[in-house]
Amino acid sequence: MRLRAKIGMAVTAALVLGGLALGFAPRAVPVDLAEVTRGPLAVTVEEEGKTRVRERYLVSAPVAGYLRRIGLDAGDAVARGQVLAVIDPARSVALDPRTRAEAQARASAARAALAAAEENARAAAASAQLAQQERARAETLRRSDFVSEQALDNTRTAESQARAAARAAEHNVRVARFELETARAALASSARLQGGTAEALEVRAPVAARVLKLVHESEGAVAAGAPLLEVGDPDSLEVEVEVLSNHAVKLAPGSKVILDRWGGERSVAGRVRVVEPSGFTKISALGVEEQRVRVIVDFSAPREAWNRLGDGYRVEARFVLWEGENVLQVPTSALFRQGQGWAVFVVDGRRVRVAPVEVGQRAGLATEVLAGVAAGDRIVAHPDETIEDGVRVKPR
Repeated sequence: MRLRAKIGMAVTAALVLGGLALGFAPRAVPVDLAEVTRGPLAVTVEEEGKTRVRERYLVSAPVAGYLRRIGLDAGDAVARGQVLAVIDPARSVALDPRTRAEAQARASAARAALAAAEENARAAAASAQLAQQERARAETLRRSDFVSEQALDNTRTAESQARAAARAAEHNVRVARFELETARAALASSARLQGGTAEALEVRAPVAARVLKLVHESEGAVAAGAPLLEVGDPDSLEVEVEVLSNHAVKLAPGSKVILDRWGGERSVAGRVRVVEPSGFTKISALGVEEQRVRVIVDFSAPREAWNRLGDGYRVEARFVLWEGENVLQVPTSALFRQGQGWAVFVVDGRRVRVAPVEVGQRAGLATEVLAGVAAGDRIVAHPDETIEDGVRVKPR
C-alpha cells in the first residue's frame, strides 16, 4: 500500500509540475506569414493627370460686331475653310434714326463747306491774278521813273501774299472735299445697314477638325477678340501630368508610362514625350507648397484601346522608373532595421531567426532582395515588438 501511495503521489506531483511548466512556458506568438518569391517588379511613381487635344485652336472674333447664332454642336466635324460663325456690323448705330439724321446733316454741311471753299479759292485766284498785273505795271512804270522803288516792292509783296492766299484756298478745298467723302461714306454705310445689305464677316475653320467646345453659341454683340469656339482633332490626344520635381528629374523622353483608372477594363501603355524644363508652385490638398513639373505623355497603345477617352478626361499615370522580370522580392512590411542595414524574421521550424538581408529597388508593397534569403523561405510579414530571435510562432 505504501508503494502504491508513493507512486500515486509521484505521478500527481509530476502532473502538477508538468502543468505548471506548461502554464508558465512562453506561448507561440501568432503571426502573419509571407513567402519570398521571384517575379516581375516595377518601381513606379503615380500621379493624377488629364487628357488634352494636342493641337487645339481657340477661334475668336476678329472684329467687334453682332454675332449670328452658331449652328454647330460640340463633336461636329468641320473642314478646313468651313464657315464657323458670321459676324454682322454693329446694329445699334445703324438702326438709330438720330444717328442717321446726324450723318445726313454732316454730309450736307460738308457739301456746303466744299462749295464755300471753292468760291474762296476762285476769289483768291482772281486776287492773285490782279496782284500779278499790278506788279507788271509797276515794273513798267519804274523803268520810266514814274513810280518809286518802294512802290514796286509793295506790289511785289502784294503779289506774293495773293499767291499764298490762293494756295491756302486750294488746300481748304481739298480738306473740304475729304470731309465730304468721309460724311458720304458714313451715310452710305448707315444706309446699307438700315436696308440689311451690309457686308458680313465670315469666320472660317483654320484646320480640318472637330468642335471641342462652344464658348459663345447664341447671337449677340461681341467684342473684338472675344472667344467663340474651340476646335481640334480628338484623335491627337495626349496626357498632361503634374509630377513632383524630385520625381521629374528621374524621367526622360521615352520613359514607360502605364495609364489606368480611366474607366476602361484594361490599362493603356504610353511614353513620355516632354518633361517641361520649368516648374511651378502648387498648393496640395493638405495646404503644403509643392514644386511640380508638367510631363506630357503620348499614347503608345493602339487607338482602339483608348477610343472612349476624350478631351479633359481624368487618368492615373504610373511612370515606370525601373523594372525587372525575375526579381527576388519580399513584402516591404517584413523588413525592419538592424543597425545600419535591414533584416527579416525567417521561420525555421516553429521558431524564427533574424536574417540580415541586402535590399535593392523598392516598389511600394514589395522590395527587391539581393542577398540573405532564398525563394520559398517563409518570413514574418508584419513583425512587431513581441517578435524576437528564437521566439516560437504559429500562423495566424
